[in-house]
Amino acid sequence: MPQTPNLDYVFDDPADGEPGRDRLLVHVLWEVVLALFVGGLAYLLLRENSSAFSGDSLRGLLLQGSVLGAIAVGSAVALRAGAVNLAVGPIAAAAALYYAQNASGGLAGSLGVAIAVGAGVGVLIGVAVVGLHVPAWAASLGAGLGLLVWMQAQETLSFVSAYNPGPHAGYWFGGVCALSVFASLIGLVPAVRRLVGRFRPVSDPADRRGAVAGVVTVVALAGSSALAALAGVLMASSRGVAGPSDGLLLTALGVGIALLGGTSAFGRRGGVFGTVLAVALVTIGMAYTRLIGLGWGDAAFAALGIGVGLVATRLVERFGRPELDDYAESDDVWTTSPATQPASQGTSPDLWSSPPSQTTSWSAQPGGTWGGTDAWGTSTR
Repeated sequence: MPQTPNLDYVFDDPADGEPGRDRLLVHVLWEVVLALFVGGLAYLLLRENSSAFSGDSLRGLLLQGSVLGAIAVGSAVALRAGAVNLAVGPIAAAAALYYAQNASGGLAGSLGVAIAVGAGVGVLIGVAVVGLHVPAWAASLGAGLGLLVWMQAQETLSFVSAYNPGPHAGYWFGGVCALSVFASLIGLVPAVRRLVGRFRPVSDPADRRGAVAGVVTVVALAGSSALAALAGVLMASSRGVAGPSDGLLLTALGVGIALLGGTSAFGRRGGVFGTVLAVALVTIGMAYTRLIGLGWGDAAFAALGIGVGLVATRLVERFGRPELDDYAESDDVWTTSPATQPASQGTSPDLWSSPPSQTTSWSAQPGGTWGGTDAWGTSTR
């Protein structure tokens, strides 16, 4: 009797992919570790400054966390799609400069234009990545450098923003956190998880991954860039100054925080609360090191985030991939019943013409289960 396909695995790669559900325990444990570090740093900061989490100090932390969070969530979205976006920092810096030049027009108009332009840059990057099938890091880096060229021709501007985000700092930070967690929860659905990560290479990285993977990648890069533009406008409105800056440092912070949160550098895999916890950890860490005069700059936190994040990627890829036993359930989607797949003498099994009664010894097959493909259709390499 034909079996009903399991739609959880509809986006699996039957030849090269990893059928089955990703294991999430490694993400849970990593996020527990991050939460413990956040709690520890928060205690140290509060011990040094009893008013660190109240009044203007709290609003400053929340605004900084919102800016870093929007860039980090944008980076995580692109990473999940298997197409890292190294232009998030320059896009944020360019959006901040654009808002400074047009602050008199109010927040809504300038923010809308900045987000639209940012998304447009992301679409152009995505079209280049998908159309030419080239690494996203190279295409996005080129786009980011192009934005830096434009910014270098501009002047630093001090301005009075028509909008003060300070009183709404909690709403901004809560919105960024809610967006990150909501997107991550949707990503727990196996079909969605694999759809989003469809661009992730599974064999030769130069092989095209199909039209579906291309569309998802373009959408992910557009969303990533739009979030970066939002971060830039928020950064400019809270500081009241914007100008040519090292946008690549913002990129390093965003990518570093996303990796630190447990998003895999290879794509697809990630947890739920990791990015939010990593944002909180870096934001509190920056405030604490400034308070005690340690002298760590943003580059130090970016380097530390990337370094620890790469360790997290290794753990996620090692302990997050489906177990071998999980393959049995998803094999039914791609192959017929094992009873209809007898082994042939030295050739590929003929699933349509071999008599059902034909049986052979496994050990007698040349190149049997120890070196090739057995009658289950499962590679034993």
